Amino acid sequence: MFADYRRDQLRRMYLEAWRKFSARQPLEPLEAQIAAVIADHPEYIPWLESGEDVLHAEFTPEGGRENPFLHLGMHLAIREQVATDRPRGIAEIFRRLTAQHGSPLEAEHAMLEALGETLWEAQRAGLPPDEQAYLRRLERLPGARG
Repeated sequence: MFADYRRDQLRRMYLEAWRKFSARQPLEPLEAQIAAVIADHPEYIPWLESGEDVLHAEFTPEGGRENPFLHLGMHLAIREQVATDRPRGIAEIFRRLTAQHGSPLEAEHAMLEALGETLWEAQRAGLPPDEQAYLRRLERLPGARG
């Protein structure tokens, strides 16, 4: 029950940030980050604007639908990692991938699978994410090495 409540609260943050952005209302810093990543994904906007039902939508591997909240959240995580260069070296990898792919957004998309795999392994093992394994995955991406 509590996990669903927290999930719904988190999802509501995305909806509220986008609503405020669309209404040109002042945004808190985190809301501005959320609105920016949503704006980078116009394919999700009609769905996010469709109403409260999106708060309770289920996304399972069997359903074949990508979870927009997870996708957007991973972009936010990568942006924070790059801004803080944590793990150390990720900002340089991101710079190279941006040059390779032609845009920061496409560089992030290239990085998403490595982040997802790292998080999945950590969750499965019940351990914190392995930053060095994550960096190794990123370094194997085309264009990531100097």
